[in-house]
Order: sequence, then C-alpha cells, then structure tokens
Amino acid sequence: MAGFDKVLIANRGEIALRILRACKELGIATVAVHSTADADAMHVRLADESVCIGPPPARDSYLNIPALLAACEITGADAVHPGYGFLSENARFAEILEEHDLVFIGPKPEHIRVMGDKIAAKQTAKRLGIPVVPGSEGGITDDVEAMLVAREIGFPVLVKAAAGGGGRGMKVARTEDDLVEALQTARSEAKAAFGDDAVYLEKYLGRPRHIEVQVLGDGEGAAIHLGERDCSLQRRHQKVWEEAPSPALNAEEREQIGETVAAAMRELKYRGVGTIEFLYEDGRFYFIEMNTRIQVEHPVTEMVTGIDLVNEQIRIAGGARLAIAQEDVIFRGHSIECRVNAEHPETFRPSPGRIAYYHVPGGLGVRVDSAAYQGYSIPPNYDSLIGKLIVHGRNRTECLMRLRRALDEFVVDGVETTLPLFRRLVRNPAIQDGDYDIHWLEKMLAETPVEA
Repeated sequence: MAGFDKVLIANRGEIALRILRACKELGIATVAVHSTADADAMHVRLADESVCIGPPPARDSYLNIPALLAACEITGADAVHPGYGFLSENARFAEILEEHDLVFIGPKPEHIRVMGDKIAAKQTAKRLGIPVVPGSEGGITDDVEAMLVAREIGFPVLVKAAAGGGGRGMKVARTEDDLVEALQTARSEAKAAFGDDAVYLEKYLGRPRHIEVQVLGDGEGAAIHLGERDCSLQRRHQKVWEEAPSPALNAEEREQIGETVAAAMRELKYRGVGTIEFLYEDGRFYFIEMNTRIQVEHPVTEMVTGIDLVNEQIRIAGGARLAIAQEDVIFRGHSIECRVNAEHPETFRPSPGRIAYYHVPGGLGVRVDSAAYQGYSIPPNYDSLIGKLIVHGRNRTECLMRLRRALDEFVVDGVETTLPLFRRLVRNPAIQDGDYDIHWLEKMLAETPVEA
C-alpha cells in the first residue's frame, strides 16, 4: 500500500510529470500546483486537480510555503512530494508540513539540515566512516587560520561556501598570494548567493572524476546502495551527461564504496532516496556532499537496476519498510543520460520560446523524460531543461551507439538546444574511451567550439 490518498506535487517540469506518473501507478490521486507562467504545463493537464499558487517568480509561487499549505488544505492532499530544486532540501519546509499533519515525501528534517551545511555534512560523513577530502575541520574565521590550514594540506586548495552549491562561492588558490584574494571573493559570493559568508578549505584535486552513489533507506535502520553514477562531464559545475556504471571504476572499488555508503546510511537511519557525491582520483574517493532528494539523473540508475526510485520514495514515506535487500539489487548493462536544455550549445545562453516542432526518439532501450510538447512555450523564469534523453544497452559500446542513433532522431525546433553538443560528444574518442574528468568538457569547448 502507498499510504496516501492524495499527493501534492510541489514542483514543475519533467520532475513533476515523473512524480505524477509514479503516483498514478500506485493508485494515488495527484494535485499539480503551478504559477501563472505554467498554466499550460503538461503536469497541470494530467493531474487530477490543479491549483495556481502565484505569479511567475519562484519566490512568489514554487517557493511560497503558505500558498502550498493552502493548496493542500483546499484539495485535501495528505502528502507533498518536493521533487528536486525549489523546497526539496528545505528542512524548515519539511518541519512545517509535519506541524500541519502533512507528510513530506523525503528524508527526516534533521538529515536535510545537517547535510545542507557542507561543514556539518563533512564532519558527519567522517564520523560515519565515509572518506573525505583533506581540509579544514570547520569554517574558516580569518586569513591567518586559512593560511595555516592551506600550508598543512598543501597547495593548491579550494575555498568553498559552507552553505552553497552550483559552484557559487568556490575559488581555487594555487599559491599563498592567491589565497587571500580567493577568501575575499568566495565570502562575498557566498554572502550574496546564500546569505551566509562562511567558507571552508579543501585540498584541490587536479583531474578528478565526479562519482555519486545512490542510496535508499527506510528510516528504521535498513539501507542499500544502488550503484554509482559518473557525472564528470560538467560545465560551470553543472552536470550535462551522466552514466552508470562509471567507466573509471573496477568491480572491487564499486563494491567497496557502495557498501561503505550503505553502512553509513544504516547507522544514520536515513529515510528515502539520497545521493552521496565524491571526487575520485588515483583510486581514492573523497566525499564532497550529500543530496537529500531525488536527483535529476536518477533514471540511469533505474535503467541499470530496474528499481523505480520515485515509487520507493513514496512507499517509504507512507510508512513501508524497505522491501529490497542488497543481494536483490542486480546491475544490468549500461545507461547514459543527456540533459537537453533550451540553451545555445556553446555559450549555454538560455533560449526560452515556443517549440515549433518536437519529435522524440524511440525504440528499444530509449527513454525520454520530458514535459515539453509541440507548441509548448518554454518560460524564461525557470531552468532551461527541456527533457532528459536516457538510453540503455547491454554494455557501454552498445549504449553509445544507441545514444548516437537516438540523438540523431531527436528534433526540437523553435528554440536553440544542447542537442548539437551531445551529437558531438557521443562521437568524441575520449568519450568513447571513457577518458575524461570534471574539467574535460570546458577545456574541449574552449579549444574547439560547437557549431549550433
């Protein structure tokens, strides 16, 4: 049993549609909330009920907690799924829902809070036996302390915002002279972006991969891992291509880091889905953060395990125990996801507007998670994600060939998209060999720009 009669989906776009589909398959009624800019959105059209919660700015609609509570009261929803982004990692929102006898489909508020503070998250990870990047034990209070820490761990170092993400408040200092300026800039950016100028220091790694491990727990002490994803193809610290399993890991490394993370989640009594993110270099893993929500790239894990992560989120939030043991998780084949955005493929300049023609690929092993349709107008108010192309093959070679074919079939006219970038990447020898790191994509684009 799912445990709920009606779920309010506190999000928009493809993830709102993804949640809606999972609810329907569980026999749960759905409520779509939307801003005035999203009145014609696909999740609004397909939901059992819909409520307009405000004007286009997110702060007045999707981040408007009183409006969301009112929508729950009006419709009789007994649970809220936050998706990703917006309020999905807002511990206070989860607490407010509980105070109003509504279920937050996500982790316990205390886990959201501790993992949302990067310093506390690192300390917690270290206590749980998860390997961490060498760095400061807590926030850096002055330049003298920062210099002492940097000399101890060795240059280059990375200055990071304690409350941040997405690359904001993050600066590299390669020398002592660089460090003072990096501290000032990082503090200023962190204060502007997050209202908190706390920063900390970590060892800077030269050519790391970005590896993340998917976890699932029931909040009662049972937890498993569902393998890793490689998210190393990034620009401006934003992921564009994810795959599972990682072409960089061997079976022993994969099993070891997976079990380390699962054991930590069992000790933490973590509830729902979550992702532990690492930098990986020279055979070693270094914890960087935990995301206490469903990830954009969760479909690649679903493709290689056959486990519906959103379904499991909802079941567990409804009080069900974890029904999957670690030995029940069987990994099959390889999966890759490309984030197709309404952006210029080289400059990544947003390209909102009306989709004049829309054709998605199909066939064996091809999945498209998208809320777009022909005639849909992409609003300028939110992120530019049109949809996610996910392919699966029996091995990585087959997966790449299937991805090449699917990309050639994918047509979006009327707005610029990142499809030309992916058509180029899938044919690149370094990508075909799996030989790339988190800096590779930006270097490639700087040397040989993409033609739109």
